Amino acid sequence: MNQQMMIEAAALSKRYGDTQALDKVDLEVPAGSILGVLGPNGAGKTTGVRILTTLTAPDSGRAWVAGHDVVTDAPAVRRKIGVTGQDATLDEALTGRQNLVMVGQLSRLPRSQARSRAAELLGLFELDDAADRVVKGYSGGMRRRLDLAASLVMRPPVLFLDEPTTGLDPTGRQRMWGVIRGLVSEGVTLWLTTQYLDEADALADSIAVIDHGRVIAQGTPRELKSATGSQLLEVTLSAPHAGAAATVAGFALGVVTVSDDGRRLRAVVRSESGLATAVLRALDAAGALVDDIAIHQPSLDDVFATLTGADTAAESSAIVEGVLA
Repeated sequence: MNQQMMIEAAALSKRYGDTQALDKVDLEVPAGSILGVLGPNGAGKTTGVRILTTLTAPDSGRAWVAGHDVVTDAPAVRRKIGVTGQDATLDEALTGRQNLVMVGQLSRLPRSQARSRAAELLGLFELDDAADRVVKGYSGGMRRRLDLAASLVMRPPVLFLDEPTTGLDPTGRQRMWGVIRGLVSEGVTLWLTTQYLDEADALADSIAVIDHGRVIAQGTPRELKSATGSQLLEVTLSAPHAGAAATVAGFALGVVTVSDDGRRLRAVVRSESGLATAVLRALDAAGALVDDIAIHQPSLDDVFATLTGADTAAESSAIVEGVLA
């Protein structure tokens, strides 16, 4: 294993019955960086986390975390990692402070050190005022912050965050992003599974897109946006037109989205010289009057849709409303 890599997977595979959850996955995460892992529901993201955190054994392939094999040296791996899952693993009958002290003592910290570390983390996550309230009365955002605090009690060099901001309001998400950036500045290595594409764009040094158990794309956010050879086409019509979407679809790489008023159309298109002129002429021939046409670099949402075929406009809306876990 390259010692500069804090997380490494080589040909990692896992099958559950007829489902190939992971199929020869290769990934590397350098020390002090964030890997954002994206993919549709059921793509294999959580299976990857379970293997790397020693909760599940792979069928084949190998993986290392902080220099330790996740199968043959699992206890050493567990001493080097912190894990925050999609569901908070807290004792609701205890206070926030008691939860953190308990984690410290279970990890064999002396009680005085466990209490000191708990107080430090409660301050970091702005939970001082709720420290001595039972967790059952915490809001969803407070629970997510406390759960992340619990994963940091032992100052692990590697963190696995499985959708850490799901269900948080915009302010809560921004607060969590600040904490994550602070951890990385201190040298922590993060594996970040998320369905918020803007989150991966804002935080990740590199991104891996997983679909049907395979890594179908990997690179920095900028590289992924460039590698698809695509751009985002936006058309504003003078008035709704029944044939406009079908006309634009002739140039699109994926789904054409239409605004509620029927006047604004968006689609990912291949980068080609003179494309705007060609689209304008095609719409004119179809009888659709155009007020404005523009071509931009695609967002990560657009790249994700192109790579996986997902309708990210609908999916992202559902995520924001907390529908998707």
